[in-house]
Formats: sequence, structure tokens, C-alpha cells
Amino acid sequence: MIKILKFLFLLPLILSAYPSDLHLKTLYHTLDPDSIAEQFAFYSLYPKTLEGREAMENAWNLMNRHRGEKDQFKASVGLPPLDFLAILPLIIQQKGEPSHPLTHRQLTVIEKVSNHLSNRKLKGFHVWSREEILALETGEVDLARAILVDQFENSDDKRLKIRRYEAGLDLMALQIMARLPKNGTSEEKIREINRFIFHEKKFRFPPHSIWTKEIDFYTLVPSVFDSRLGVCLGLCVLYLSIGQRMNLPLEIITPPGHIYIRYKTPEKTINIETTARGISLPTKSYFGLNTRKLKKRELKEVIGLVLVNQASTAWQREEYSKTVELYEKAHSSLENDPWFETLLSYAYLLAGKTEKGERLLEKVDRHLDDSTIYKQTTPEDYLNGLTSAEGIKAIFLHVDETRQSIVKKQQKIKEVLEKYPLFREGLFHLAISQLQLSQTNDALETLDRYHKIDPHNPQVEYYLSLCYFNRFSGFKAWNHLKNAERMTKNLKHFPDALKKLRHQLRRVYPDPDQVPKTR
Repeated sequence: MIKILKFLFLLPLILSAYPSDLHLKTLYHTLDPDSIAEQFAFYSLYPKTLEGREAMENAWNLMNRHRGEKDQFKASVGLPPLDFLAILPLIIQQKGEPSHPLTHRQLTVIEKVSNHLSNRKLKGFHVWSREEILALETGEVDLARAILVDQFENSDDKRLKIRRYEAGLDLMALQIMARLPKNGTSEEKIREINRFIFHEKKFRFPPHSIWTKEIDFYTLVPSVFDSRLGVCLGLCVLYLSIGQRMNLPLEIITPPGHIYIRYKTPEKTINIETTARGISLPTKSYFGLNTRKLKKRELKEVIGLVLVNQASTAWQREEYSKTVELYEKAHSSLENDPWFETLLSYAYLLAGKTEKGERLLEKVDRHLDDSTIYKQTTPEDYLNGLTSAEGIKAIFLHVDETRQSIVKKQQKIKEVLEKYPLFREGLFHLAISQLQLSQTNDALETLDRYHKIDPHNPQVEYYLSLCYFNRFSGFKAWNHLKNAERMTKNLKHFPDALKKLRHQLRRVYPDPDQVPKTR
């Protein structure tokens, strides 16, 4: 695409030495017949030629492909050439190039061209305040509008900014639909969205060293749209926003610490992993040792999840009042979600709102989460005086790819454990940091301390088995593996991690229960 556009702009110099008609025809026939951008770009360079007029006609036919026969929209109706020349840079804009703010008149043109997109039928497309959005049924929410309203709520020109980013999403949807037949299937839509977003526009997951420090930046629609970089939530919001414009029914799934989307029918499930260019990973790959069910989210909940990502940056900076403010804003979208309310209770404690935090922790501690094998232990430990707000702060300390950050967190946890030696989550996080630093003997000792306090955590049993296996202690490795298998089997969960560890053990040490006993 870039090469073609550069060639287009250099062509006047080339044509000075050759017959113009021949080369214009040659160039015209090299255009992608399904690319609105290429057809309009050619017209903008050669508007007075026969080929240029044909390119304009082709572009309009592509934009009208999914309109009804009586609803065709032509350039002569409300779209002067000057307006199109102004919006062309938005269509062909490459990563890293400055954006070109659109005027009210130009936005009106794009909105007219896009008024047949499916999200126009949603009540959420016609509201402009957070209160109105939250009052909607979740199936009536326009996700892009909801996220943008939150982002620009304090801006003087809120509507203009929102319309500019929605215009970009509209043009993306129109280009994707231009490559689809009328009445295209959902699978065809998914294939073309993936091709356009991840291969043509090259949206990507940002480098670890960047996104961990600015996860909020790579979550919000404007920054994802401008930078072409986004974390899983940011890319999912982009994908869902386009999907709503194309009448593509998608489900939102949140394994712990992650989010992906899927298309599901009774016959087939297509998982869309936005951090890996839209490939469909096996559903079992999203199940962890402690995760036996995947949570399906509603669109309103996604609004809250975006705010949670914003709050995580404030938490990392130890701006706990700001963290609480964002969490409370998200509460209306995530009310009665135990995972979220646990985070909110911790934020209250760290912000010095102890009474609120403890009251919410008591509610969370009573909840039985059927998506996990073993419930969170920190609420119980805190309420029983086995840890403090400082302990919670320590286990949530940010860790990046540097050894220094791991050492810092390890030291903080050790200080907490000197005061609270029975703090289970503190022991678990200490063991993980020791494994990360290749301190295997120390990790084994820490995990053993946890096991003596609480022998019912399958994650601890798994890591104990792994450590003993690496120390050539086959009998103990088998013992802890079987403990973990027993706990997960009771809840009909058979994680791959335990299967793989069993396979490794069997290759080196026979299962003690299957070895024939001598008389």
C-alpha cells in the first residue's frame, strides 16, 4: 500500500518521458480493486482523466456495496471533491504520521456515508452522557461511544473529538466491508477484520517495557487508534467497535489478567486473540491451574474494565486516592463482581479508608467463586490479622523484566513476612520471586512453609512438585503432584500443567503407586 501511494505521487515525474495514456491505464489496472483508499487516491491525483473518473466510480461502488438499491450514496449528493481531499489523509494515514483533525462539515460527510452501519440502530449511538449510557440495556450500548464519552467527559469540545475518532472507525468498517460479499458470513467478517487490522494496518501489542508502565495509554480508543499499539483490552475494544458496525455478534471472555473475544455458535467456536494477530487459540489454553471456568462479560462491564486499567497506572504510582476515584467510577459497571470488589477493597485500605475497605472485604470473603479451584486467601488473612495494608501493597508491587524490580519486591515481601509470618499470599509471591531469580532452594523452603500452614492450595502443591522434581526427589514430587490432582479432580478440572508435569515425572521416576511391591 505504501509503495503504491509513493509511486502515485512520483508518477508525474515519470510520465514526462512516456506517453501518458498508456501509463495511466497501466497504473490504473495495478490498483487493488477492493481498496477504497487506493481508488480515491488515484482519483485525487488524476480527477480529469477517464481512469480517474472510473476510479471514483469504483470507490463509491465499494462504499455502497452493503447499502440497499434505493439507498445508494453518490459523490454528487453532499460530498464535494474538496471535502474528500481533506478526509483522504485519514484513510491512508500510516503509523507514526500526524493525524489531521476533521472539521464539522467533513465529519458530517463521513457520517452520511456511514449511516447504514449497524451501530446506528443502537440507542447507545444517540446518547452523549455517561448517565444515559449506564441507563441503557447492555445490548443497546455502543461501545466506542461509551468509552469515548468517558475519556472526553471534561473536554470543552467533547462531541467534536468523539465524532473524529468514530469517523475513523466508520472508515475502517467501510473498507473491511468493501472486501465482503453482500450477506457475508460472520466467519468471513472475522477473516477480513483480522486481515485489515493486523496485516494491513499492523495493529500490534506493545513491547513489555512500555505497556507495563502505561497500560492505561494502550487501553484507550484514541491512543490505540493513533499509535496502532494496544494491550489486550485496548485491541478488543477496537475490534468490538468495528464488529458492532458490521453486525458481528461477539462474546467477551476474561481469563485472569487477560481478555479475548470469540464468535460462538452451537457448531463452532472461533477465539480471537487480539494480542496474536487474531489467531484462534484452543479454548483450553486459557484455563490455568486455578481457573476452571471462563467469565463471559457484557458490554457495560467492558466500560468498567477500561477504568480498571486506568486505575492500575495510578496504583502503580501509589496515587491511591486517584485509584479509588477511578474504581468507584467503574463500580456502576462492575457491581457485585468479586474480583473487582476485592481490588476496590484493597484500594480503600491503601487510601486510608479502612472502614470501607474492611466492610467490602467481609462481603468478598463470604463469596464462593465457582470459576476458581481455590479462593483468594488475602481477604481472610487480613480480616484475621495475618497481614496488613502494607502486606497488600507489597504483593501488588510492580515488576518488569529487570532483575532490580524483582529484588525490590522480594525485599518488601520479606519485611512484611517478618511481622506476619502466616501471610499466605506473601509467602506465595516470595516463592515466585525466588523462582524468577533462580533461587530454587529458597523457593522450596518458602513453599514448604506455605504447605505447613495450608496444604489445600493446588498452585502451591504444583510448584512444590516441580521444585522437588528439579532436585531429583521423585517420591516427594509425586506426592505433591497427586495432592494437586486430587484437589482439581474433585471439581472436575484437569489442567494441562498437571498433565505435563505427570508426563515428565513418569519419564524419570515410576509412579510409586504403580510399582509392584516385593515380598
